[in-house]
Amino acid sequence: MTQVEPIAWEYSAAPESVPVKIQSSYGLFIGGAWQEPRRAARLTTVNPATEAPLSEVIDADADAVHQAHDAARAALRRWSRTRPIERAKFLFRIARRIQERARELAVLETLDSGKPIRESRDFDIPMVAQHFFHHAGWCDKLRYALPGVSDPRPVGVCAQIIPWNFPLLMAAWKLAPALACGNTCVLKPAETTPLTALRLAEIMKECELPDGVVNIITGGPATGRAMVDHPGFDKIAFTGSTEVGKAILAACASRTIKLTMELGGKSPNIVFADAPIDQAVEGIVEGIWFNQGQVCCAGSRLLVEESVVDEVVDKLRSRMNRLRVGDPLDKNTDVGPINSRVQLERVQRYLSIGASEGATMEPCGSATLPERGYFCRPAFFTGVQPSATIAREEIFGPVLAVMTFRTPEEAITRANNTPYGLSAGVWTAKGSKIFDTARRLKAGVVWCNAFNLFDAASPFGGFKESGFGREGGRHGLAAYLTP
Repeated sequence: MTQVEPIAWEYSAAPESVPVKIQSSYGLFIGGAWQEPRRAARLTTVNPATEAPLSEVIDADADAVHQAHDAARAALRRWSRTRPIERAKFLFRIARRIQERARELAVLETLDSGKPIRESRDFDIPMVAQHFFHHAGWCDKLRYALPGVSDPRPVGVCAQIIPWNFPLLMAAWKLAPALACGNTCVLKPAETTPLTALRLAEIMKECELPDGVVNIITGGPATGRAMVDHPGFDKIAFTGSTEVGKAILAACASRTIKLTMELGGKSPNIVFADAPIDQAVEGIVEGIWFNQGQVCCAGSRLLVEESVVDEVVDKLRSRMNRLRVGDPLDKNTDVGPINSRVQLERVQRYLSIGASEGATMEPCGSATLPERGYFCRPAFFTGVQPSATIAREEIFGPVLAVMTFRTPEEAITRANNTPYGLSAGVWTAKGSKIFDTARRLKAGVVWCNAFNLFDAASPFGGFKESGFGREGGRHGLAAYLTP
């Protein structure tokens, strides 16, 4: 019988073709109007897949922060006294407009951040709309949100600083509950990914949200510091690195101000020998290579029961080698570029450290990466010691550290042996084991036989150096209300 040679099937290119208009420069959205400070410095935001400039935004100074605060303060009295059912209409209208402009927003998010279009299209933008829909429903039910509190009031003017890994989703996480509770806001997106937040400002203008209720200013670390140091804000909501979170806490230590912090993580993903291995491998892939691993709750520490580690690693290697790394606008792409050159160099440094400390690195496939752009081949390390740098420090990239354990007790001890406490995953076929393990893990979110699942009705947040406070659900509303 003639031997048939295997056919190497290749995907054809399937680029997203929706055109998106991007202005050459943007101003600040303050008081419902676009402001153009004459002498302000500007920052260039670039496409991480091509390194081509996309637009310029203003690097706002302390005066601009003060101006945005004053606009939010001026709008607070009217907005907080707007009938809840009317506030709900605004949020509902914004959610519907986001749905109507979903493809445009998804493409813009991918251009600015580098995340694959299938993630921005199928996860980020639907979740953004969901948060506005969800919180629209809470506007007239706030008296039932906090146990024992029948007449909760808004906190006031909120300063909200968001990161670059989920630019529009983080804006929705911050703005939707704040507006539902009657607060006004000054939002600052990250300096590398400001474009979708600015597009959201356009949508809010289209929806006739009253002037000053939401103000969006752009800028770098100095802009963030100016917001933190401004004495007029009633609340600061920050999502970002633990290092910056500690600096904000130090700056606010002597002031009476409400704070919520969603910081870094080094999340464990525990696979017991009785787990459905094929499903667990899919969960591992979702846990670490989603959004190029640039996720604070990424399952970057894989703890596998020793008796099945060879099986798990073999299947993980096979699955990883099928990941497609490349153009994030291609609908078949699984892994896009890292968000910035600075972050790419940081990830590459950790790859070198992992190898130098004795771990064995397994990179994803051998296909040639694009010549331009901040691309990094996903990888996992085996033979990792619990004390290794790559097992202890947050990398914020597509790098997985694989370790083993022999008993459930050892798995829990190793999982909790970290200064972080944001999320964790547990994989087993036994219900009693999964509930016992989840109960003993020191993490704000524990996924059971799953990873990276989110819902607007479910609170999200961490313990220890992963921060405090919750976003989403009734717990998230509590951060924007006072008894």
